Amino acid sequence: MEQVTDHILAAARKVIAVHINYPSRAAQRGRTPEQPSYFLKPSSSLAAGSAAAPSSVERPAGCELLGFEGEIALIIGKPARRVGMADAWSHVEWVTASNDLGVYDLRYADKGSNLRSKGGDGFTPVGPGLIAADAVDPAQLRVRTWHNGSLVQDDTTEDLLFPFARLVADLSQLLTLEEGDIILTGTPAGASVAKPGDVVEVEVSTSTTTAGGTAAALTTGRLVTRVTEGTTPFADFGARPRTDDLQREEAYGSREAAGLAPAEAPAPVLAPELKAKLESVCTATLSSQLRKRGLNNVSIDGLTSTRPDKRIVGLARTLRYVPNREDLFKTHGGGFNAQKKAIDSVNEGEILVMEARGEKGTGTIGDILALRAQVRGAAAVITDGGVRDFSAVAAMDMPTYYSNPHPAVLGRRHIPWDTDITIACGGTTVQPGDIIVADSDGILVIPPALADELADDSIAQEREEVFIAEMVQQGHSVDGLYPLNAEWRAKYETWDGPAHD
Repeated sequence: MEQVTDHILAAARKVIAVHINYPSRAAQRGRTPEQPSYFLKPSSSLAAGSAAAPSSVERPAGCELLGFEGEIALIIGKPARRVGMADAWSHVEWVTASNDLGVYDLRYADKGSNLRSKGGDGFTPVGPGLIAADAVDPAQLRVRTWHNGSLVQDDTTEDLLFPFARLVADLSQLLTLEEGDIILTGTPAGASVAKPGDVVEVEVSTSTTTAGGTAAALTTGRLVTRVTEGTTPFADFGARPRTDDLQREEAYGSREAAGLAPAEAPAPVLAPELKAKLESVCTATLSSQLRKRGLNNVSIDGLTSTRPDKRIVGLARTLRYVPNREDLFKTHGGGFNAQKKAIDSVNEGEILVMEARGEKGTGTIGDILALRAQVRGAAAVITDGGVRDFSAVAAMDMPTYYSNPHPAVLGRRHIPWDTDITIACGGTTVQPGDIIVADSDGILVIPPALADELADDSIAQEREEVFIAEMVQQGHSVDGLYPLNAEWRAKYETWDGPAHD
């Protein structure tokens, strides 16, 4: 079998790499391109490597994330310019293995070009063997990668996003692919990070049928690369290595593989259209619709509002107080405690709901912290405990729902314990992200999954009730009218026509 030689490496005027081409890699990255996209690597990044004579690649001094990517490389055998897909594969002479190495620490400096991050000397080892392109089906190739002896990548070209002929044809539309040019065709899932002392091996293989009808495996052999530690620091007149958790996640393939804590779930958002619908109906209507669905214990009871004239709709944030125990208050009650953290992190339109166990013998919020919640845009504060500095809190534009005024400080009865957990308030359960709707009739907790359907049915119910009120005003009996029987429903449907739209 032909081998990659210095002549092969010297003949490459261009090294072109594809960003994403394997479905497994697209799934890992969370994005599937509609068209192939490319970047250039300098020919000076090329190196040969085999088991007998491994290539050596330096992780630059100061860099943390040297990523490896096992790939299939195509070597162009005759120039291609504006070729079609049917003819494109005939312009490929050889298939071999490659390792598309790069340092994620310099991605920020490249603005997408990958020149510094992927273009270092030795960052594109290829070989060791060459498979004749006309001897294989390009859709029946297999690429495997071993990291320190463990198989970490294993995929085939059967279901590529962009088959090899398409890559050649596509590139040839704007530039001439010259003899010796190399195309790196993308990497499957499993690419990760190599450290000094590590060994990465890549092999491309396939099978073909001999004249006697027997299957014969074709392989490039293993392309072997050893990683060393660079000792020459970057100069201060260029970009220095820099990384963060996003680059670590991308380099290793996942947060878990990078040793990072799981990402926080995005904060729920209340859609403006849904909020407007819920604001248009009263809690009494919503309560009846909840009851129809078997939800009876969804009201926060026994509280009074400082602004009963206001109707509020927002997503719940939660705070739990536990009964005071002096030793625990010393560790949890002072400083930037859970109460202050909750109030200082409430967002525009959210509602802070506090579990105070119905304890009326102390305050759970006062004027300063209520003001802070208002400044941050909180739609309301709800507590089933007491409120201090009541006159100042009651004068604010932001409603506060409370059990009673009380002059005592929080620590008389409570320790602020934890935030954004499931709590109990006013006799019902509240979870972070629940939708709270409150008006002069009371406070309801609406499960988000039911909210759209509930809003639509409540709007329909209130429309019926407008009709019923008109009929009662005209002197009709409520018998058969409230609720609507078949006769009255037919009249309602006539009334609820274009004239009332």
